[in-house]
Amino acid sequence: SIPQAIRYLRRVRPDVLFSTGGYIAIPALLAAAVTRTPSLIWEGNVQAGRSNRLVAPLASARAVAWPSTAEQAPWNRPNTYVTGTPVRSFEGRDRSAARGRLGITPDAPLLLVFGGSQRVLRFEGALAGSLPELLRQWQVLHVAADGLDRAEAIRAALPEALKSRYRPVRFLQGGAMEDALISADLLLGRAGASTLAEAAALGLPSIIVPYPYAGGHQRANAKELAAVGGAIVIDDAALTPELLQREVAQMSEASVRQRVGAAAASLARPGSAEEIAEILLRLGRRG
Repeated sequence: SIPQAIRYLRRVRPDVLFSTGGYIAIPALLAAAVTRTPSLIWEGNVQAGRSNRLVAPLASARAVAWPSTAEQAPWNRPNTYVTGTPVRSFEGRDRSAARGRLGITPDAPLLLVFGGSQRVLRFEGALAGSLPELLRQWQVLHVAADGLDRAEAIRAALPEALKSRYRPVRFLQGGAMEDALISADLLLGRAGASTLAEAAALGLPSIIVPYPYAGGHQRANAKELAAVGGAIVIDDAALTPELLQREVAQMSEASVRQRVGAAAASLARPGSAEEIAEILLRLGRRG
């Protein structure tokens, strides 16, 4: 793959190469070094993946989402920039209008539950045992992915008066995910880089349950948000219906949610995409 990458770069002659990691980053960054193509590598997690750690020294410049990453080798060298994580734009979206489009009523706060792009069995189990109590005070929008059938069965078993307060969906598309994030008063989710960046961008308080595998990188992400008071962190194996109910109850008061949300917002970097673009433009001109 390395000779192929070298031949490709020599044929295309790009002004700059941009990599966000993964195994493909290894031949790409090696080829960029051989062909003297300026390059930028971006790392969104506190704990970088193996391929990014391997090739980061070869890049012309490095961008990281978290200040603590920039303090670690091999990122702690000149031409490393702390940019944050680019997120979708929420500009111009009205919260009341968004809640109306989703059918969220104004009489109760909204708990948004999603696990990124995947089904999360742990969330399903915790919700199944706690929804009858949670729904007395909260509305719940659950992005269930492939677990929609089970979520709908859970809804069918609820008391009739509570069914309208629990809305499971497979996915949210066409701007509905942006509406859900703006409408939410509390998030139950994983600790992927984009999830935490969007929570920070919106000042959205969170209950974070890091994915326990993949080298534990999500635990490191979650600790950064928890360290400033911007989230409650629960280990995956510890999430039970009883614990979820207790932690959500802690967020029942609007003043508590405002405090935790403000702490999360302190980590937001709204100009992240523009900053990365500016670095790429500088590298391209230099090349």
